[in-house]
Amino acid sequence: MTWNVTAPDGALAAAIAHKIDTKTKPLGALGQLEALARQVALVQQTLAPQLRQAHVLVFAADHGIAQAGVSQYPPEVTHQMVRNFAGGGAAINVFCRHNGLDLTIVDAGVRGSFANLGDFVRDEKIAEGTHNFAQGPAMTAAQCADALARGARLADERHAAGTNVLGVGEMGIGNTSAAAVLMHLLTGRPLAACVGRGTGLDAAGLARKLAVLTQAVGAHPGLNAADPRAVLATFGGFEIAQMAGALLRAAEHRMLLLIDGFIASAALLVAARLAPEILAYCVFCHESDEQGHRLLLAELGGRPLLRLGLRLGEGTGCALAYPLVQAAVNFLNEMASFESAGVSDDSGK
Repeated sequence: MTWNVTAPDGALAAAIAHKIDTKTKPLGALGQLEALARQVALVQQTLAPQLRQAHVLVFAADHGIAQAGVSQYPPEVTHQMVRNFAGGGAAINVFCRHNGLDLTIVDAGVRGSFANLGDFVRDEKIAEGTHNFAQGPAMTAAQCADALARGARLADERHAAGTNVLGVGEMGIGNTSAAAVLMHLLTGRPLAACVGRGTGLDAAGLARKLAVLTQAVGAHPGLNAADPRAVLATFGGFEIAQMAGALLRAAEHRMLLLIDGFIASAALLVAARLAPEILAYCVFCHESDEQGHRLLLAELGGRPLLRLGLRLGEGTGCALAYPLVQAAVNFLNEMASFESAGVSDDSGK
C-alpha cells in the first residue's frame, strides 16, 4: 500500500495571517492559538474553517514483549480495560462525553473475545496479540500490511460520515516498550533516552525493561532500520500499526489529526517516515510524562498544546486539547476585526 499525502496549499497563508492580525487584539496576543488557527485554516483551505463530528479512535492490542516483565501491570489488563471502555467508565469516555467528541473502541489484537459486548467494540483483530519481539518479529509483513489497511479503512469510514477532525489513542500493556524501540530505530536516538517508566515502573523495573529491550534489539541484527515497514513489523504492535494506517489515510482526506501521547506519537513517527507531509495535518495535543516523548516531539517538530504530566494514553490528550482547537477556530470566525468593531488600530499595519 502506498500513501498519497500532500501538504496543504500555502496560497491562502497571507490572507489567513491578515485575518488573524486584524482581529481586535495586539499582534500575536493569542499566542499558540493563532498558530493553531492558521494551521486549521490551511488544512481546510478556507478563511472560515469548521470542525465537524470530531472523533477519537482508540486501538487496543496485546504485546508479546509484555511476557518479559517490562510493565508494572499484567497482560490481561488490556482486555479488562477494553471492557471498561465499552462500559463507558474510563477517562477517555469521560473526557469525550464532556468535550463533545465521538468515540470508537477498536480491538486491533487483544487476547480474548468481546463478542458479548455487541457493537461497543469494533472487531479489527489481526491476531491474539503480537509475538514476543525479544524472540522473533512481533508480526509478519502480511499482518503489518493488514493492520495498516484496517486502520486506513476506519479513517475512510469516518471521512464518509463527515468527520474532519480525527484523534487516535491506544491501550496495550507493553506498548511503551514497542514505541521506545520504534523511536530508537527510526530516529537514531540512544535506546536509554527512549525507554521510560510506562505505567509506573520503579528504578529496578526501568533497568530491567531497558535490559530486555537492549537484548531484543540485538536479536535482530539484519533489520534494515531505514525501512519503516520492516521496523514496524519487527517491533510494533497491532494497535500502533492500525493507528499509523488511520493517520495516513486521514491525512489523505485532509482531516485535522489530533495526536495523543508517546505511543500515538510513535505511530505518527512511522507514518511520517512513510509520508513526511503528514506532519502539516497534526495537532500535538500534549507532552506526556513518558521520558522519550519530549525528544520524540522534537524529532517530529511538534509543539504541544498541553503539559499536564499525563501518561495514561487512551487518546485522553486528544479529548482534553480539543476545546483549544475549538477556541482557535471560533476566534478566527467570530472575533471582530478592528474595522468591523470600529476600534482604532495603531499597530502600523
